[in-house]
Amino acid sequence: MDEPFGHTPVLPQEVCDLLAVQPGETVVDATVGLAGHARLFVEGVGSEGRLIGLDVDVDNLAAAKEKLKEAACRVHLVDANFSKIREALHTLGVDKVDVLFADLGVSSTQLDDPARGFSFRHDGPLDMRMDPDLKVTAADLVNRLKERELADVLYHNAQETRSRKIAKWICNVRREGRITTTGRLAEVVAAAQGINPESRREKIHPATRTFMALRMAVNEEIPSLEALLDAAPDLLNPGGRIGVIAFHSVEDKPVKLDFRKRKTEKVYEIITKKPVIAGEAERKSNPRSRSAKFRVARRLPAD
Repeated sequence: MDEPFGHTPVLPQEVCDLLAVQPGETVVDATVGLAGHARLFVEGVGSEGRLIGLDVDVDNLAAAKEKLKEAACRVHLVDANFSKIREALHTLGVDKVDVLFADLGVSSTQLDDPARGFSFRHDGPLDMRMDPDLKVTAADLVNRLKERELADVLYHNAQETRSRKIAKWICNVRREGRITTTGRLAEVVAAAQGINPESRREKIHPATRTFMALRMAVNEEIPSLEALLDAAPDLLNPGGRIGVIAFHSVEDKPVKLDFRKRKTEKVYEIITKKPVIAGEAERKSNPRSRSAKFRVARRLPAD
């Protein structure tokens, strides 16, 4: 399913099949983005259902509003981080929902906009804030954190095995002047590893993990995910489903552990014994899907 704005939702058929949205249900898309998955959900809930979409990017919300304007169901789009899902639903007068979905990571519009500073493909300010109201940027972290703190961010958020070498190099370079652009940071990280980014031997750019780690730190992505997972059991109706798409192990692990914990507590039934991944055809047509892992659980009735 190709979407305008250069966005294609990952695992669309798997999301539909495993979440099994029914007419009249209330669905929360906690990362509504450009409404790729949301458009599938509104078809499922029909005229009697409701879609609630959360996002911290006002541009994404505007695009989602445009794409969902002809939806038959009620649509509520909320400018909020999914860590605040309880408050967002309370404001709408919603106590329980039937489906809770999150597609983690960064959207294509954010990556493609040099002014947002998420990618080294185009030079731009070293920002990386999904929510423009956040106070701390990636440039702040790169230029303020102590060497050990910076190394820990790179290792824990992106499993960067060369984190200490990269952090030391960054700290040496910034003594000569602040690192303020994506292009400059990419150069510094590549130099720290002694790697030519243009070399065909390298499967990924040497700064990829550094950029991912900083983005996750700026936007507090793991604490936000943990808050969402913590809130979910109280928000789901009996029989309600929670589904999360993660794109690397640092995101996927908290989901896996939370689902296992809730299963032991007899709160969830795990629907996906192993994470669902994209088939060969989708991996070829949509490169973003190659690292996607989808997990789904069902809320059991309370004792």
